[in-house]
Amino acid sequence: MDWKEVLRRRLATLHTRPNKKKSEQELKDEEMDLFTKYYSEWKGGRKNTNEFYKTIPRFYYRLPAEDEVLLQKLREESRAVFLQRKSRELLDNEELQNLWFLLDKHQTPPMIGEEAMINYENFLKVGEKSGAKCKQFFTAKVFAKLLHTDSYGRISIMQFFNYVMRKVWLHQTRIGLSLYDVAGQGYLRESDLENYILELIPTLPQLDGLEKSFYSFYVCTAVRKFFFFLDPLRTGKIKIQDILACSFLDDLLELRDEELSKESQETNWFSAPSALRVYGQYLNLDKDHNGMLSKEELSRYGTATMTNVFLDRVFQECLTYDGEMDYKTYLDFVLALENRKEPAALQYIFKLLDIENKGYLNVFSLNYFFRAIQELMKIHGQDPVSFQDVKDEIFDMVKPKDPLKISLQDLINSNQGDTVTTILIDLNGFWTYENREALVANDSENSADLDDT
Repeated sequence: MDWKEVLRRRLATLHTRPNKKKSEQELKDEEMDLFTKYYSEWKGGRKNTNEFYKTIPRFYYRLPAEDEVLLQKLREESRAVFLQRKSRELLDNEELQNLWFLLDKHQTPPMIGEEAMINYENFLKVGEKSGAKCKQFFTAKVFAKLLHTDSYGRISIMQFFNYVMRKVWLHQTRIGLSLYDVAGQGYLRESDLENYILELIPTLPQLDGLEKSFYSFYVCTAVRKFFFFLDPLRTGKIKIQDILACSFLDDLLELRDEELSKESQETNWFSAPSALRVYGQYLNLDKDHNGMLSKEELSRYGTATMTNVFLDRVFQECLTYDGEMDYKTYLDFVLALENRKEPAALQYIFKLLDIENKGYLNVFSLNYFFRAIQELMKIHGQDPVSFQDVKDEIFDMVKPKDPLKISLQDLINSNQGDTVTTILIDLNGFWTYENREALVANDSENSADLDDT
């Protein structure tokens, strides 16, 4: 019988007994004793029938509250000790040099060109001699991972050493980033990543020329790329694991190379020339010099041929201050338009194109944006193009699951998302698409002329 029913009957019996002149307080005390007794029995019974609950390990540890200063300090100190221990477990420069010496000493002939090789037997010998820290690298799994097409069943010593170096670097970087993880939950907030990059600047020779007054703008520019691509839900934090898995940190730390080519700097978002270019464009657009961009000012971005309808949507959906855009919001806009093949960029633009917030684009949505392209064509004296033709081309390119709707996933899967979005928001982009065959022919003719000369 349910403990509640037992208690209810017992209480009813108490109240119907002949009055023994018990006080109201005594009745309440007796009622509480009965409740405690029956509830404990019921709860104890449940425990007895679910013994396996005792084997479940504790998986939740409450974070200290802001006023629990001692617990917070204890947590910080224990994390610091843990990270120091992990750091000591990594190979230092001397140990890496010793590992290279042992690998070179145990190479297995013949060499492939200038590439030294090692077989599995010698691989294990090096593992025994290289010490406890290296043990994790000398496994059959690692050897098999690096084994390719060598007829003698060997692996490249250089490839293995690079593998070890990469692993050590990843762990070092993980520890370095974890030092800025204030919450200790494996995430970095925007302010945490800003502090990390700010303290990293002096260690990057390619940024030596930056003035200190520009540091805050550089940090904002760098951090925005991480959050735009790694925090699509805009939670305000990104996993350290995701930072390590993407190539952005490699691009940032590439600036340690003092001889980095000009071409590499121009294509690297984190380089000084790139950051100065983006910030310079922002300043040039800001005609009234108030530090913000109005819709009219943003309309001059790029080739100044984006439609008013699209710009209206930008200012409707994106964070603005009194109808104007700040530098951080501008950076999101630039990252989306400069990386239109990337899913995060397509998600940004798709949200602007989805005027009805239905999660898909239909004929109405496409017509709404393309009508603005047609109006610009008339203004520039160009012959207007039929929407029906463009609509059919778009659906042919995307091939959506639903023949009447284009979802974001359809756009991403088609690998045509950049072309479709360009057609709908930018007159110059549409003109380039419409005249692509003529442009290809001109490029071919120019190449032929150059070959003749």
